[in-house]
Amino acid sequence: MKLQEEFEGLFGNKPDLISQAPGRVNLIGEHIDYNNGLVLPFAIDSVARCAIRVRNDSKIRLASKQITGPLIECEISRLSEKNEPLWTRYILGVLWSLKINSGIEILVDSNVPQGAGLSSSAALECSVAYVLNEAFSLGLSGKELALSAQRAENEFVGVPCGIMDQMISILGKAGHALLIDCLDLTTKLVPVKFDSNNLKLMVIDTQAHHALVDGGYAKRRAQCEQVANIFGLSSLRELSMSNLQTKSGELEQELFARARHVVSEIERVKNAESALVRDDFKAFGELLDQSHNSLRDDYGVSCPELDCAVEVARAEGALGARMIGGGFGGSAIALVKDGDTGRIASAIERGFAKNNFKTPRFFDAVASEGARLVDGSN
Repeated sequence: MKLQEEFEGLFGNKPDLISQAPGRVNLIGEHIDYNNGLVLPFAIDSVARCAIRVRNDSKIRLASKQITGPLIECEISRLSEKNEPLWTRYILGVLWSLKINSGIEILVDSNVPQGAGLSSSAALECSVAYVLNEAFSLGLSGKELALSAQRAENEFVGVPCGIMDQMISILGKAGHALLIDCLDLTTKLVPVKFDSNNLKLMVIDTQAHHALVDGGYAKRRAQCEQVANIFGLSSLRELSMSNLQTKSGELEQELFARARHVVSEIERVKNAESALVRDDFKAFGELLDQSHNSLRDDYGVSCPELDCAVEVARAEGALGARMIGGGFGGSAIALVKDGDTGRIASAIERGFAKNNFKTPRFFDAVASEGARLVDGSN
């Protein structure tokens, strides 16, 4: 059933507006956004959609095509009590962050795989933020909407994520990655010409558990802040590798490794942008490999499934491969020649079966548009 028709069936009226916002693949720059560094994501063609109708009272009514059960209902004045199911907090948090004081009806739908490291939560938040900005004529810029969505996830949901996912979901452009400076939120479009060079970016969803609310993500962030404090810096963005090395004997080994990942990853992002601009995909692939090794060894956020996917892809001829997202499960990416996708996917499936892992899923990632209003008739 079309989203507009489903909304009308649930709420008895047509929606005022429908928006969509995409998930993302971060090409390189993992666990860097909350360190005020540089990241290089692009928006994908999997999206969350949000249909809304403004009410003339203070009642909030929510439904999701992915969740069975009765409508969720609450009062706008009682959002801060957070008594509703976890999935609703990503929506209610945006209402809270944008200070919406009117009742509203919302139906959401998403085909962004959950738990796969493709930022399904930011896609949901940003689709809601974008449509609320239009419905209430808030006049907020894309950056302001991204910051509002991030605040919802940080303060309302309780996940201390950085700004990258929300920025790319709002500001993504087809055919481009977005170089984001997470210190001042300046951005630069970077062409991504994989298709025209007979290359594909394969996403390998390991189907291993991935939930940033588990605490591993928050621990890494706290460790980075601890090292920055030791050096008297506001963030690890200001730390050079040579300065880090001066305290290699004083820092705990784990803290040193965490900081080394951040400092080296920021440099890899700079080099990756340069490689993409000059269509040097061999160099770009090598940077993907280096990034995964650093995330695995220094940052400790990989897992056996991610390592297997990356190792098999590399052995089968991928130009480069690495885990993406927060880690502890989720997805990896591999840059492969167009004609090799089926063979490499089959090899990864065999590797997973040999290790008694869940069967992985595969799809191509294509740089796509960010948040926008859509016609609800499809």
